[in-house]
Amino acid sequence: ICSEIERRLSGLRISRLADRRRLIKEELRKILLEILEPKEKVDLMKLIEDKRRSKKPCVMVFVGINGTGKTTTIAKLAYLLQKNNYSVALACSDTFRAGSIEQLSIHAKRLGVPMIKHQYGSDAAAVAYDAVKYAEARGINAVLIDTAGRMQTDKNLLLEMEKIVRISNPDLVIFVGDSLSGNDAVLQAEEFGKVIRIDGSILTKMDADAKGGAAISITYITKKPILYVGTGQGYADLKPFNPKEIVNRILEAD
Repeated sequence: ICSEIERRLSGLRISRLADRRRLIKEELRKILLEILEPKEKVDLMKLIEDKRRSKKPCVMVFVGINGTGKTTTIAKLAYLLQKNNYSVALACSDTFRAGSIEQLSIHAKRLGVPMIKHQYGSDAAAVAYDAVKYAEARGINAVLIDTAGRMQTDKNLLLEMEKIVRISNPDLVIFVGDSLSGNDAVLQAEEFGKVIRIDGSILTKMDADAKGGAAISITYITKKPILYVGTGQGYADLKPFNPKEIVNRILEAD
């Protein structure tokens, strides 16, 4: 990113009377917006609507490491979809972490949505498969599949994740990253992207991230858009990503 900025700014012609600081800042703004607004767009609501018209569920798989708020993010997105009059089913393909099924089950009960689960230690991909079939049979609009949080260095869990994606054939694979983890989130997104495709990201804890630099790095690495950002603990605290707001934060923080 820095080399691209340097390349662009080195070719910028500035007259002696010009406000150099302002011109450089505006050029920097353009570069950052280009990174944060990749050519590939994802209109989630349009995608779900198109799938509904074809009488098929929109299937989404969520990936990321433990501690990023992935399960809570899934619940927030389910809430958002309900507010937009879409029916939702949750699936717990995290059959690895103790308490994962109970955690997602609590959210499902609070939201009043069905949840597909198997026993701990069972085939995670089979849960995802059953969830898709369940939604197809009942005309449910969206299936949100939670997966085991895994480090990008855990080869066995990465292979399991690849199997879940292959079996469920999702419309979207969404990387959930912690905006406060900085370069760690970038490395995670990069390594996950080597095993499976990533169609977009959701960043959590953006309310605590003063600058939002992780958004730029993750978008630059994945070349995919950030769909939403988490801004609090409540179900309603999931906001559409606003690139201009992030760029303003960064430039005003200097």
